[in-house]
Amino acid sequence: MEETAEERFGQGYLQERKLVKRWPGPVPAIASLLLTLIIFYASWWIFQDPRGVFRNYTPYVGFSHTTWWLIALVWMTYVFNYWPFKRGWLEKAHPLAKGAVLTFTSFVIVYVFIALVFEGILGNLGLAYFSESSLMKLEGVTDFFANEYAAFSCLMFATIAAWLSPAWIVACEEAPWRDLQQPTKGFSIWVMTFFLTTIIYFLTVHSHMSILYYPWQEFAAITPPWWQSFANTVSGAFHLGWIVCCIVSLWMVETIWGRFPFILIRRAGLRRLATFFGIIAIAFCMYFFFHFIQELAWGEAIRGTRRLMATDWRWLHSAEIAVFFLVPALFIYFYCGNWPNKYSLAVNALIRTIIAAAAAIAFYILYYKTSHLFLGTQKGFSHPQQFPMIPMIWLVNIWLVHHWFMDNWPGWKMVPKTAGEIAADREAEKAKIEEFGWSPGMGVGLGVGAVAGVLLFFVAVWATPLIASAVNTIPE
Repeated sequence: MEETAEERFGQGYLQERKLVKRWPGPVPAIASLLLTLIIFYASWWIFQDPRGVFRNYTPYVGFSHTTWWLIALVWMTYVFNYWPFKRGWLEKAHPLAKGAVLTFTSFVIVYVFIALVFEGILGNLGLAYFSESSLMKLEGVTDFFANEYAAFSCLMFATIAAWLSPAWIVACEEAPWRDLQQPTKGFSIWVMTFFLTTIIYFLTVHSHMSILYYPWQEFAAITPPWWQSFANTVSGAFHLGWIVCCIVSLWMVETIWGRFPFILIRRAGLRRLATFFGIIAIAFCMYFFFHFIQELAWGEAIRGTRRLMATDWRWLHSAEIAVFFLVPALFIYFYCGNWPNKYSLAVNALIRTIIAAAAAIAFYILYYKTSHLFLGTQKGFSHPQQFPMIPMIWLVNIWLVHHWFMDNWPGWKMVPKTAGEIAADREAEKAKIEEFGWSPGMGVGLGVGAVAGVLLFFVAVWATPLIASAVNTIPE
């Protein structure tokens, strides 16, 4: 007998809900933006702002908490499909009550993993650098650096998980557990991605943590780190950068691109492999391009220097630039109905990408001109107190809560789709994929697109130094 909504968990809830506008035109989107910005600023003042209450923006402590909150939201929604909460409750509970309960649950998950699993167990019984108290026992380690080092190690684990956990859903399509019920499916995916996260963590972060204390811990890690010869730095910022770019490219593929072009591949195994490694390829293209335009704007990085000219900071800033693209992309998807939708898959994705890119550039300039006035950060691109990824991801987390937990309330109301509407949506999606078959016109379009891409690259190379010298992004 088929389970009722009261009996099953939230599998398919996001896909099978219909968000209906309460007000016409752009009013719901504008109202949602204002509401979430108010919540953002109030919560930033309480938890993060150096002038506020808890002052977690140190910056790595705040960065760690922000990233762990992100992965907790992903685990709850994408991996476990809201388990252990029932589908009936998700559909009938008031958005405020639902948002409060689910958000509190996400905070509990963050506390359990940071305070108990990593700092409490691993930091005290396994790897000292996960625990501030364990690091404080070492000669010459101050309280500040013990806190920052422990936070960075926890942060990096969460960052890798924030890429791999949703990647298994988006790229691998939950295989081979997609037909299992929750929580069996959720725990299967969680264990697999946690295992992969651990492997990648030791390959990318452990060596970085092992050179922070002198003498370098040569018996426990490869020192100097294996990437120092081609990344021109021993810092783990190199890996933080490309992993964050993987997160950004993943969510762009999932949202404004609608998994295009990978959705066109008919063979499931090939489609999943192409999507997983395609996301990584897109991330590396962004990563190295953003690093390249910094070289054009500010000159070649010099190993051994600090701040703006430092190689490690340049890699970090490549990730920061990428996050500025993520924010408008998610806004288009969450609050603008993923506009436009009337053209082909390729044209829709292209228009959304252009809009997101233009908004990202404007947002980048606005942030560096004003963040020191509102967020408690410091002026300058590379000041140690200037970490734009933290407020950007904090804002993204609030949007995830608003969209995933509160159904965009109050600008929208949630109405469950009927079986007919669900079937119609699937047929419409299949029809769009079917109409994207090969034709001579597509060949011409691909050729024009390739030429346009090359021309755009050279235009960017020519224009970036001119713009950098003409635009004063950082106020005097």
